[in-house]
Amino acid sequence: MVSAAMAGAPRLKAEALLAYAEAPALMDRLCDHFVEHASVSRDGASAHLSTDYGEAAMRAAPDRLHVTVEAGDETSLAYMKMAVAEHVIEFARPAPSIAWTGDGCEARVPPFFREMRVAAARQVTPHMRRVTLVGSDLDRFAHGGLHLRLLLPPKDRPAPKWPELGPDGRLAMPEGEDALASRVYTIRRIDVAAGEIDVDMVLHEGEGMPGSDFAASARPGDVVGITGPGGGDIPTARRLVLLGDETALPAIARILAEIGPDREARAFIEIAGASERQALPSPASVAVEWLARGGAAPGTTDLLLDAARAAVGPGDGEVFVWAAAEFAAFRAIRAYLRKELGRSRQDHLVMSYWRRGVCGDGSRDTRER
Repeated sequence: MVSAAMAGAPRLKAEALLAYAEAPALMDRLCDHFVEHASVSRDGASAHLSTDYGEAAMRAAPDRLHVTVEAGDETSLAYMKMAVAEHVIEFARPAPSIAWTGDGCEARVPPFFREMRVAAARQVTPHMRRVTLVGSDLDRFAHGGLHLRLLLPPKDRPAPKWPELGPDGRLAMPEGEDALASRVYTIRRIDVAAGEIDVDMVLHEGEGMPGSDFAASARPGDVVGITGPGGGDIPTARRLVLLGDETALPAIARILAEIGPDREARAFIEIAGASERQALPSPASVAVEWLARGGAAPGTTDLLLDAARAAVGPGDGEVFVWAAAEFAAFRAIRAYLRKELGRSRQDHLVMSYWRRGVCGDGSRDTRER
């Protein structure tokens, strides 16, 4: 799978030679992991991985592993290097030294990072706030993923320190007093020419909510960082079923806004109540059903699972199902699609955007398909 951004573009390339006593076993471990996220083929001591961002080729000798990654743009190449390095470090004991050579290896500023400023902030609904960010060189954020990571610097520091890339391709985040809070959000709207990105953010009560706190207090001129894009892209199927709660509403709204007039979509959106409804304009043929929790706590109902059962049955093989919600709903919907209906991974994308009782990255499930 190669993203549209790479079609016809000059290929960028980097490689690394890893000294490791059990290199063939390490290659097998990497392949076993990436099969969930990529197309993987093996031929003896060699393996090839193809992803939405680029490709990786691995060749194992008894005591070394040679890895080559290729992609069509700097961001995608950086993602490929980072993915390989992160998982080598995770699986290899002791972890080998990793030093990439080739395109983009001298850069310390990540090609997927931008410094942004708040231009405006306003309420969309009582619990949804839209923050407009402005910056430059945003073209890469318009394709290859619906999401960005928002980096929030501490307010009491004179100037923010931003992440850098190490020689191993991994991201080094500021620490100590310069540590950044970060959360993943959907790019609700992007205007590359104007240098604008809208991010819709759910307002939560309680402590330990840096994203919500930022949304509530954001003022024009506030400086933040973003990295991305990432996550799933706009589905390409002609017929869609979209399911999600408030956290998925910005992504559903973006999908509906960008699909063409020849498409059909049914959207089922769980919300607290009628006041959280919002306009969802689309050129496509769209039907939206709002599912009110009626006082139940977020993440405790079966509303989305019931909607999935009602909307998608055994004879709906041409429908692509996109769903994002709390972890329990994610698991239930995915189990229904895969185990009860026997649908293949190619015709659905089901994600966990959050998990009750867990804050930060631990609340998101990275197994998207």
